[in-house]
Amino acid sequence: MFGKLTLHDIPFDQPIIMATCAGILVGGAAVLVLITYLGRWRWLWDEWITTVDHKRVGLMYIMLALVMLLRGFADALMMRTQLALAGGGHLGYLPPEHYDQVFSAHGTIMIFFVAMPFVVGLMNFVVPLQIGARDVAFPVMNSISFWLTAAGALLPNVALGVGEFARTGWLAYPPLSELPFSPGVGVDYYLVALQISGIGTLLSGINLITTILKMRAPGMELGMMPVFTWTALGSNILIVASFPILTVTFALLMLDRYLGFHFFTNDAGGSPMMFINLIWCWGHPEVYILVLPAFGIFSEVISTFSGKPLFGYRSMVVATMVITILAFVVWLHHFFTMGAGADVNAFFGIATMIIAIPTGVKVFNWLFTMYGGRVRFETPVLWTIGFMVTFVIGGMTGVLLAVPSNDFLLHNSLFLIAHFHNVIIGGVLFGCFAGMNYWFPKAFGFMLEPRLGKAAFWCWLVGFYLAFMPLYVLGFLGMTRRLNHYDNPLWTPYLLVACAGAFLILAGIGFQILQLVVSIRTWHSRRDLTGDPWGGRTFEWSVASPPPVYNFAAIPEVDGLDAYWRAKGARAEPPTYEEIELPRNSPVGFLLAFCAVATGFAVIWHIWWLALGGFAAAIAVLIASSWRPHAEYVISADEVADIERRTRITVPSPVRARA
Repeated sequence: MFGKLTLHDIPFDQPIIMATCAGILVGGAAVLVLITYLGRWRWLWDEWITTVDHKRVGLMYIMLALVMLLRGFADALMMRTQLALAGGGHLGYLPPEHYDQVFSAHGTIMIFFVAMPFVVGLMNFVVPLQIGARDVAFPVMNSISFWLTAAGALLPNVALGVGEFARTGWLAYPPLSELPFSPGVGVDYYLVALQISGIGTLLSGINLITTILKMRAPGMELGMMPVFTWTALGSNILIVASFPILTVTFALLMLDRYLGFHFFTNDAGGSPMMFINLIWCWGHPEVYILVLPAFGIFSEVISTFSGKPLFGYRSMVVATMVITILAFVVWLHHFFTMGAGADVNAFFGIATMIIAIPTGVKVFNWLFTMYGGRVRFETPVLWTIGFMVTFVIGGMTGVLLAVPSNDFLLHNSLFLIAHFHNVIIGGVLFGCFAGMNYWFPKAFGFMLEPRLGKAAFWCWLVGFYLAFMPLYVLGFLGMTRRLNHYDNPLWTPYLLVACAGAFLILAGIGFQILQLVVSIRTWHSRRDLTGDPWGGRTFEWSVASPPPVYNFAAIPEVDGLDAYWRAKGARAEPPTYEEIELPRNSPVGFLLAFCAVATGFAVIWHIWWLALGGFAAAIAVLIASSWRPHAEYVISADEVADIERRTRITVPSPVRARA
């Protein structure tokens, strides 16, 4: 009845795992009890779980990313402390099979369930506001996208206490991920979780592309869009083009594991290298899916806090789209050592160097924007400057690895790990934190505490350099990836410094949590009554903080780039309000997530009756949702006027347009 699942699959003999599971269960139960005590279930259902408002959906993406950041960083701390202790004759405290699961879960969670939701959440929240739209093109599909992502994120956490997670690394290379070498359910947890979340991400990409191309305010041509919207467009084009590759690749591996096919096996005509090609055809565009929106955030931050237009707007847009195209012609640099030949390696090495050029254009444009401006060193600016220094170092090490002969020496070493984190932490995470600090007052109506935010930044920045610069040295010294312990005493001092850096980053996370707590406790004194606390240039700053459910009482008219900035000093005509039609809340996303978790868990454990039942329930939910008689509701003109009076911006922005 329960397929392969037995009581023996719960690791009662692993105290670390069981203590973690107990902590998660107790914490979850405490949250449920608190919600019940406060009587907030109806509010939670109406305002969050069933919402189709792009702003709420975006915030839920970001909340998911922050929660999963704690889980993923806990794995990182375990790895750093294990390697700090496991030198010489000491084996550390993590057995090899547990350590393999930890580093596999760390990579999977950080990329798919921290970086992706963070970036998608910021795009969801900001893009419709920047282009003068009332919502995304497909609001219900937007809710479905989020809940499928959350369903995928749940399964690796279930694997903590029921079964195991993959021991194959975050990309599950065959033949190690094939059934003879990974007979447990760990790889199945990995595949099913990422298939579910991947569908959600693909739907989100389709939604945001349609929103950008079809729902811009009257007069807003493509050449008038904010740079963040341009980078969101490039990122979502990459999502739509690359995520089907990931879905098909994982489907083929599942056929190998479940039905005995031979797509990626060592025998019967299979080719493990075909999996490597396919996974990196998705994998390298994924890097730019993550980093392009971060580039857009930095562009908005630098322009706003320098008090001047972004230098080289057109070159910035061209660089964004060139990166979008070139992202698909550099994937082979991830495996120069496969033996494709000097001509193939040379082509991809040169392409990798070329893609650094448009990135360099962006860095110089940011520097030229700051030059001559009155830069205000607020928290978002610190994250941006930290990014520029860190990302340039990561880019230079990437160009070094683009030389195939260098890559032959360094590919399987900790040098590559340092480079990857240099780009993802220094680029993507720093960008997301800059965006979170920048748009937080717009989302919640009050400012974050700045001193704690700056303390968090310095802990992250210094901690990053302590944690990862030693790994470059260790790579040159010959330390390879995925080691559980080592016998070279020369490596120990570097690993101890790296461990100290990880704990300094932990202090940064602590400051960020404290920043949120203090800001929420003192929110009334931090209220943003202007709607534009930073002196922004784009349309999200033209409405109240937080924005009303309809975003704009009247859709703005656009006559050029930075239209809101140029209109600040002009006298506004009294608005004429009209009724606004908006989509009603829908539970379909939450119900589909429930079905997806049940079906996915059943497929992992071969509980076929539950899998069929969950799939049938999902189809039933979709059919039932298609016959909703009243999918929209109307806010009358009088209600709009009343909302506008209550949320009217009370203090004009002190910033005026420059000539």
